[in-house]
Amino acid sequence: MRHSTLSVLALGATLGLLPLPSSADTTPYRIGVLAKNGPAKAVTMWKATADYLSQKLPGRSFEVVPLDWGEVLPAVQQDKVSFFLTNSSMYVTAEKDLGAKAVATMVNARQGKALNAFGGVIFTRANNNAVSSLADLKGKSFMAVDKTSFGGWQMAYKELLDAGVDPNSAFTRLDFGGKHENVVLAVLNGAADAGTVRTDTLERMAAEGAVDLAEVKVLNPKSHEGFPFLCSTALYPEWPLAKTKGTPEDVAQAVAKALMAMGADAKAAQDASVAGWSAPQDYAPVEKLKGVLPAGLASN
Repeated sequence: MRHSTLSVLALGATLGLLPLPSSADTTPYRIGVLAKNGPAKAVTMWKATADYLSQKLPGRSFEVVPLDWGEVLPAVQQDKVSFFLTNSSMYVTAEKDLGAKAVATMVNARQGKALNAFGGVIFTRANNNAVSSLADLKGKSFMAVDKTSFGGWQMAYKELLDAGVDPNSAFTRLDFGGKHENVVLAVLNGAADAGTVRTDTLERMAAEGAVDLAEVKVLNPKSHEGFPFLCSTALYPEWPLAKTKGTPEDVAQAVAKALMAMGADAKAAQDASVAGWSAPQDYAPVEKLKGVLPAGLASN
């Protein structure tokens, strides 16, 4: 994929300081998006953000490329995308191994709050009297979202280890549902004894009428000041938008400036259910968590 090297004059035009040069950068900058709820949903949520950037950066265009769990890191490594939006764990791997760099951190809009951190929730059915703690999960079946899901598996993995429950040997069966919604429905329908998803999934599904929170029992419950969702883990910084190694720094800076100027009432923000964007958060806590994961998990 071609990345244009922009002159100082072009950068000035991007920032609105100078007139746009006659030769505009016509190659679309591809934004890879982790499609944790499927490609159609990813495009619906993020196309307006690509359109917003195309409008705010005259002479450049942006497009969304939905990527499955196993496609994000290869796309970054093979230079198939210029920017990518993925979970914090995958970003840390891309930063460490592939030269990626965070441009901005998502600020989620949830229940009237603007949040740039999230966690994981481990849960079972409210009427499951055999499971009331993480220790009770030994000898039970468990479902997570995907091995590479940060909020839907890796956060829970650490909590389980801390509780003396080895996820590699403790369960009678460990399945991966692929989508957060699949995990919730599997647990509540009795297909798994317990499961884990990222925070806000249960509340969102309840607001949509898909589940009743009265049917849910949270395991290892934790409360965090100002954080409104059911939670079982520590909180970690939200997803970053990052640039790949080959993307020009001046373009990344222009993208960062545009994103951080986005208001909560912008169509791009509304479609993506975000309150806006902040400067990149500190992802050191994510790297620390990955240090306790087995090699196969930590590399994702």
